[in-house]
Amino acid sequence: MGTSVKARLYAFLYLRGFKIWYSYKTQMVLNVLSWVLPVFTYYFVGTSLGRRLVSTTGVTNYTAFIVIGLAFQGYVSSVITTLSQRIRNEQLYGTIEYYLLSPLNVTGFLLYSALWGFVLNTVNAVVILAAGAGLGVKYSITDLPISLLIVFELIISTLGFAMISGGISVVVKAGNPISFFFSTFTSLMSSTVFPVSVLPTVVRDVSYAIPLTWALQGLRETMLAGAPSYSVLPILEVLGIFDIILIPLGLAVYRYCFNLARRRGTLGEY
Repeated sequence: MGTSVKARLYAFLYLRGFKIWYSYKTQMVLNVLSWVLPVFTYYFVGTSLGRRLVSTTGVTNYTAFIVIGLAFQGYVSSVITTLSQRIRNEQLYGTIEYYLLSPLNVTGFLLYSALWGFVLNTVNAVVILAAGAGLGVKYSITDLPISLLIVFELIISTLGFAMISGGISVVVKAGNPISFFFSTFTSLMSSTVFPVSVLPTVVRDVSYAIPLTWALQGLRETMLAGAPSYSVLPILEVLGIFDIILIPLGLAVYRYCFNLARRRGTLGEY
């Protein structure tokens, strides 16, 4: 596939996703409200608990803390659940087998399907960060490229998990444990709305096996504390290790599950 053809395909996917999203005005408004309302919910929770109680968790500005968490948590939970649901929908519509016959192939189908999800979650992050600014959050971004690099590494690791989740969806059809975990437990275990330091030791150890925990720590340092780039290098290294492991693992699991479903003759079943 030529470079110009790929460029047009990428552009089509972005424009198609935006037009579909924008055409359903009610859904679009509800999407924005679902992004913003949790910010105000946790803002009032933090203010009602009082600064003294919140500070006992080691957080000096709870509103800023949760704004960063909510803004970037969507890259993980939303993208993983959306991709597995997309595969599930293709099974229900009876169209998934056509992707096996197309030049795009099943891996390309997954990657291209992820594009609009990442774009929409970027809009989500911008809206939440803007809402945080309206609530008085002061951002101190001294090195924007480092913050963007952290987000990029988070997206890569998320793609690895999404591949695993998508592969499992092909085999089990419904009841995806990977999708369930990341849609349910990331807020609890990844320092999204409260620091992992308040968790029990066993749960805290598990939380450090989630890339989002490290990414949020780095983003809070670079976007709120104005930390220099060298101070977050260990976090970038950890996220890089996650990426190196998860991308090949995700591809292997995704392809294995597709081939397994094909051998069983269950690929199009739902």
